[in-house]
Amino acid sequence: MSADGPYKVAAVQAEPCWLDADAGVEKATALIAEAASSGARLIAFPELWIPGYPHFLWLDAQALGMRFVPQYHANSIVVGDARFNRLAQAAADSEIAVVMGASEKDYGSLYMSQFIFGADGEVLFTRRKLKPTHVERAMFGQGDGSHLHVLDVPGIGRLGALNCWEHLQPLSKFAMYSQGEQVHVASWPSFCLYRGGAHALGIEVNMNATQIYAVEGSNFALAATTVTGSAGMELFCDNDQHAALLGGGGGGCSRVYGPDGMIMSDLLDEHAEGLVYAEVDLSLIAISKMATDPSGHYSRPDATRLLFDKRPQPAVEMVGDQGPSGPVLATVGAEAGAPEPAD
Repeated sequence: MSADGPYKVAAVQAEPCWLDADAGVEKATALIAEAASSGARLIAFPELWIPGYPHFLWLDAQALGMRFVPQYHANSIVVGDARFNRLAQAAADSEIAVVMGASEKDYGSLYMSQFIFGADGEVLFTRRKLKPTHVERAMFGQGDGSHLHVLDVPGIGRLGALNCWEHLQPLSKFAMYSQGEQVHVASWPSFCLYRGGAHALGIEVNMNATQIYAVEGSNFALAATTVTGSAGMELFCDNDQHAALLGGGGGGCSRVYGPDGMIMSDLLDEHAEGLVYAEVDLSLIAISKMATDPSGHYSRPDATRLLFDKRPQPAVEMVGDQGPSGPVLATVGAEAGAPEPAD
């Protein structure tokens, strides 16, 4: 479904309300209203913006980070709970589509999720990061092929989303491109961690990955990033070594790329909070696609092909039970009109 002419989008660059989901939902509601009042039809939030990216996983031994775990669980969002519904209502109130990065709780497990709401507040789909990165696996579970999802959204186009280093997974990217994605949300944390000591974790590499995603897929890519400000530094840094590992904070670099890889938005200082805006014109995609469509005319299936399994892979399938037989995310996706995977 194509949008009816060019339209405005917004990407968030802001500090979370660390480990406080209720405050985070209220701050998100204000940012959603601000974007809508500026004429945006879509707003993108960073990875795990509610209740904030768990920097403690990277700063010291796991035993020292355990003190944050109970509060992190308590401030993660359950699909369908009051916090989740408040976000949906905020989308409806402001008549804007929302892609929210959040920690999702499903009984005893957490997932690095993105919740996608339509401008009417409908749950379009929810997804989980397929493979948490490095130390993230100490805290978060993983998704499956049903979470590589692209959906027609009225007034937006074919919308998809990925988290962080999912943009370094060639086959996952190829699966997204193959679904005709036109507008992509790339949800990232802040890029202050290990500043100067791990180039791959910095702004240059990860924004280049987002730019390449836009060029490869011939889509518009909204990069939303967190700012690690004074509140985050105070919470996570017990000593000078921790502060050094977090690079003094900042790390925001939100932007929007066009299908030719050009930065189309304004840019903010890495310590600044706000929204960056750009205009999306889906007609420009045809120009890029004419040159290269990696899952279409520019592919070579005789040489290389992708096996893409979209079936949900729940840990438990109940037989003879009248309740839901799969995980919450799969149920929500089906109820929202997501296509059923082939047998």
